[in-house]
Amino acid sequence: MSGQKTLLTIAACTVSDDGVVSVDSSRPEFQALINPAGYEHGLNIRYTKTQALGQAGTETKYDVTQAEKLTLKALTLDGTGAVPGVVVPVKTQVEQLRTAVYAYVGTKHEAPIVQLVWGALIFYGRVESLKFDYTLFMPNGDPLRAKVTLNLVEYISQQEIIKESKQSSPDLTHLIVVRAGDTLPLLCERIYRNPSYYLEVARINGLTAFRQLVPGTSLRFPPLG
Repeated sequence: MSGQKTLLTIAACTVSDDGVVSVDSSRPEFQALINPAGYEHGLNIRYTKTQALGQAGTETKYDVTQAEKLTLKALTLDGTGAVPGVVVPVKTQVEQLRTAVYAYVGTKHEAPIVQLVWGALIFYGRVESLKFDYTLFMPNGDPLRAKVTLNLVEYISQQEIIKESKQSSPDLTHLIVVRAGDTLPLLCERIYRNPSYYLEVARINGLTAFRQLVPGTSLRFPPLG
């Protein structure tokens, strides 16, 4: 590790005709002057419950893996000069962030797809909500500090969804690259529709600390069951 501080950046993206998402270098990116206090990475699976006539209980069945969500907590926009050598008005920082994640793109009338990068975290998504909490002001009322809460919902192109569904057969061996927030039970749910296979997958891949997967690691998911 170099010890150099890594600042959170958010960049607008484009999607090619074959569904590949890439950073749009023609649009300005947002870079935080002060990193957020933390973030929440939410993963949700929806289940349906069916109850047969005459049965006392209900059977829970997998329905769908929902889009992942990312929430930045207490991202501070500061115009007081707290960052040595850098003074950017809060109004300017707000406009930069709004332009990056919120402003409509062209004639699509929809929020842009963005890439959020902070250290090992890489997340592609669209803004779900954006809130500015102004906490410090100049005598004339201009803001000097604001705290931002940003909620993003994962973006996956239709082409990638189709590709993933075609490759999701449990009869094939899959090579999966771990992403931030992935767990073995969740990956087993996606591939085998059964999270209980995680111990067998851990054994096959020689994992001992399987509760903490390292992003970027490749894992084998062979046919099981």
